[in-house]
Amino acid sequence: MRFRPAILSLVSLIVLASSFAAAQSCPIRPAAGGTVFNPASRSSVNGVLAAKVTIRDYNYGIPLYCLLFEDGTEANTLRLNPGDTLQLTFYNALQPYNNGLAKATPAAEDHMHGMNHAGAASTDPCHGTMTPLSSNLHFHGLNVPPVCHQDEVIDTLINPGDPGFEYKIKIPKDEPPGIYWYHPHAHGLTLTQIIGGASGVIVVEGIEKLKPEVAGLTEKILVLRNEPARSGDPDGGDTTVNFTPGNYPIQPAVGIEMKPGERQFWRVLNANGRTFQRLQLQTNGVPLMFEQISVDGVPLKKNKMTDTIFIPPAGRAEFIVTAPTSTALVPLLSTIGTYTGVNGDPNPAKVLAKVVFVTDSASEAKLKPSTGKVDGKRFEGLATAVVTATRSLYFSEDFVNGRFFITVDGQTPRVFEPSEPPRIVTTQGAVEDWTIENRSQETHAFHMHQIHFLLMARDGVPEPVQVVQDTTAVPAWSGQGAYPSITIRLDFRNPETLGTFLYHCHILDHEDGGMMAKIQVNPAAK
Repeated sequence: MRFRPAILSLVSLIVLASSFAAAQSCPIRPAAGGTVFNPASRSSVNGVLAAKVTIRDYNYGIPLYCLLFEDGTEANTLRLNPGDTLQLTFYNALQPYNNGLAKATPAAEDHMHGMNHAGAASTDPCHGTMTPLSSNLHFHGLNVPPVCHQDEVIDTLINPGDPGFEYKIKIPKDEPPGIYWYHPHAHGLTLTQIIGGASGVIVVEGIEKLKPEVAGLTEKILVLRNEPARSGDPDGGDTTVNFTPGNYPIQPAVGIEMKPGERQFWRVLNANGRTFQRLQLQTNGVPLMFEQISVDGVPLKKNKMTDTIFIPPAGRAEFIVTAPTSTALVPLLSTIGTYTGVNGDPNPAKVLAKVVFVTDSASEAKLKPSTGKVDGKRFEGLATAVVTATRSLYFSEDFVNGRFFITVDGQTPRVFEPSEPPRIVTTQGAVEDWTIENRSQETHAFHMHQIHFLLMARDGVPEPVQVVQDTTAVPAWSGQGAYPSITIRLDFRNPETLGTFLYHCHILDHEDGGMMAKIQVNPAAK
């Protein structure tokens, strides 16, 4: 399923531009060809990071969204230590851009699958009323409770006109140091708001205490997003690097500054709504080596030397990059393309950015030593833990009608409804092995809220190196033979897992199309 903005006439675009110029409340996105700088950031002070953030939008023929902070900066990187508290006051300032013209996005109500909650409009955002302008925040990858005012996205819905909604989240003391992110997660609207740019990075500090090789390196935070197409990009959307278009040679190349021979620490978030990234840094077509140190915020036990880093939608990777010593060898950061099946979205190869050699870098930002304590033991022993339950699930589709399913084997496939009961019930303290098949002919990206999991096997073959992550790809079925599958080990041992939360495909039109379900974690019997 592809995102297709409505095609507006030139006259309509001019009217939109003039009508909304005064109301345009998101920052103008950078032009192509600029230098990439790290996003604006803010750090916790005395154990607390407090801020106000507003989701806004504007429209000049395609919808763009932003998460705007009280100082006018967009998509701040939020930096906290393990044990710190994040306090965000969230405001919804979305506007219904219709004004007698064609809507720029499909009507949200067409994708809500009965999302309108029964009864009169609620004044309690913890049990909010779904509208085409609803929003909320999900703190992707953080191992925090699925309760209102923390990381609950099923019933928490904030609408325009609601007072500021208070999020207050304590980062676990044993949260792995690494890169996480935040984004809206109102079912039926997730793709529209994220593909429009509403996302930002969370950094749990202290990676240098587990990986001293990154201490003192220049830190680059690179967020890959996918906006509705403005450039004529053939895959139907513009990949951006920190909001700067990365579609060379259609547009001028984004510049990433490095000194000859310099080692830098790159922290990459794939915030695309549907695009898989298979990253290489090439000189004359030959890939350089990366030293990968982390996946989805969790440091690897042993660093991995590789020339290609695969990041599914919503995934993160952290790695060390070494520039060539010769300025004649200009490295290009490219995604080399991913085949996602006969029904999958195009993921063509493209150049995202180029290295610009400098002697003094205006974009230089050294990784600062953290002041907090780092535990690093949250998932220790998971590989050898006693498994308390095994389950089988599968992805499937009604491709013609745009309906997407994730089903527990033995249950009936159905699209997600927020009011439905949990499809899986387990107990805090459990450790479970799930085998998830893909019975459709396009690749999916399995994501689990509130916890990470250990990738144990693919197609029944044990992984040579088992990696803790929160999002992983399940390849498309060819139409013949066995279904592709993954086997994962899920960790419900921590008390933060108590409650009801979600698992789904993180290709966001699949999620909005119903490929999502609830799991309920009950207290252990006394």
